[in-house]
Amino acid sequence: MALRDRGRPEIGVVSGYLLRLLRESIPRTQAHFAEDLTVDLGTVQGWESGRRPLANTRSADLLQLRRRLALLGAETGLLALLGAAMDADRILTAVLQPPLDPADHPLAGWVQSREAAHMIAWAVRGITPPALAGRPTGPRRGAVAAGPVLAAADRTAFFSHLRRTTESAEAAGDRALLLRRQALYLASYDTAPDAGDWAEQALRAMRPALALRGYTSRWIEARTAATVAARQGDPEQLRDFIATALVDDQHGELANLSYWAYWLGAMPADAPDDGFIHAPSPAAWNPLQLFQSLVGSLHDAPGTVDLYVHSVTTLLDVHPWLPLADPQTARQFGGRAIELLDARVISPRSRHDLESVQYRLQQTN
Repeated sequence: MALRDRGRPEIGVVSGYLLRLLRESIPRTQAHFAEDLTVDLGTVQGWESGRRPLANTRSADLLQLRRRLALLGAETGLLALLGAAMDADRILTAVLQPPLDPADHPLAGWVQSREAAHMIAWAVRGITPPALAGRPTGPRRGAVAAGPVLAAADRTAFFSHLRRTTESAEAAGDRALLLRRQALYLASYDTAPDAGDWAEQALRAMRPALALRGYTSRWIEARTAATVAARQGDPEQLRDFIATALVDDQHGELANLSYWAYWLGAMPADAPDDGFIHAPSPAAWNPLQLFQSLVGSLHDAPGTVDLYVHSVTTLLDVHPWLPLADPQTARQFGGRAIELLDARVISPRSRHDLESVQYRLQQTN
């Protein structure tokens, strides 16, 4: 395995900040928490500041830390995010200190989860992850950051390095496809004045995949290009993708649901590549959890709302029993459908899908 340049320390700010939230949820001071864990105060302070990344902790000690946090009464939802936070730190470190061999880059070695992407956006854009939005914070002494703090220079360097990683992966061809599309997705969080123009240029290499009909080996490339374009304010490519690569193509529809299941946590997030998309299996994901996650995320999807609508419609086609199993989520979707139909921000196909689903939901009441 090729090593990265060790000229700068590894990053641990995301998992460190989450550990602070976990400690405060018990609640404990740093000193009392150190006593609970039988470590010195400097260790806890190093973890929480990011100077001593949690990801560098021995696996046995990390397991013990997780168990101790649970026994002390730490908030369960926060504890479930600890792995994603450490993944985010690893990706931040790798982007800022690229491995000598691109094959060793974490974005080339596994398919990232939504929670990890949200944690990265938290550090580089200050966007609070949806799982933490609206969460009350306890009293603190003095001025305390509202999230993991990545230095301004590092934030700028992060996007600059991501661009170079995307471009070098493009030159490497198909063997670096996973690295390219994941780096491109994270680069879409950039708000620099030239970010839109750069993304447009980067997407050009993926345009041929958008012209292919049905499911092909380049399907995930086309999906990435279409969703990134939608995030940049152009929903038409995504609407074309739905019409040409999903509608009336069973493999494409199941691949799309499988990717959603992975991304939204309705199946184990440990895929090293896109094999679960090439051979999608509904038995691999939890349909009820997927239904709840898709509907719950609709309000966060201004650019990709058409894909969410189509995906929920397809999921209900595959599992028509879902509204009966979870009437509350079905009502939530019905209410959101009314809002979307009134707002007129969706495509004619999405309008048809929503009207069809509304009729089916009425039949189940």
